[in-house]
Amino acid sequence: MKTKRIKAKYEAWLSTEIIHNDSRKWLSELMFVKDEQLFFDDLVKSYTLQLIDSKYFAKSKIIVEQLSALQKETNMLIDTIIIHERGLEVMVDGINQIDEENAYKDEHGKLIIEVSEFLKKNRTLKTQLFSLIKGIIKEGKQKRLLQ
Repeated sequence: MKTKRIKAKYEAWLSTEIIHNDSRKWLSELMFVKDEQLFFDDLVKSYTLQLIDSKYFAKSKIIVEQLSALQKETNMLIDTIIIHERGLEVMVDGINQIDEENAYKDEHGKLIIEVSEFLKKNRTLKTQLFSLIKGIIKEGKQKRLLQ
């Protein structure tokens, strides 16, 4: 069964203030995600021995690879949004440049979708990582209780 990709159409009047606030909010969220990813790196390092245990190895390898890819994507998305924010000048320069302004609004609409999908992906990965680490911690506690 094939899934159909829905092409979202974001047709709204976007003021420069709304675009600026969206960009600032995204940057704030992405900087927080970047800090979280540093925490996840430390968490993975703390439980490396348990994660390379044959019982968890396959799942942990996939999660660690996804985490690494997500870190690269975070940095690229931050750079893209910074560039997008700097391009806001097209909207406020007082010159009617209809094509450039429409292209900028289209880019903003695409960024709305891209950031939303990225944050959803990040939440999913976080959930997987935490459930894996939770399982490792529970198993470690059970082993200590049995000894």
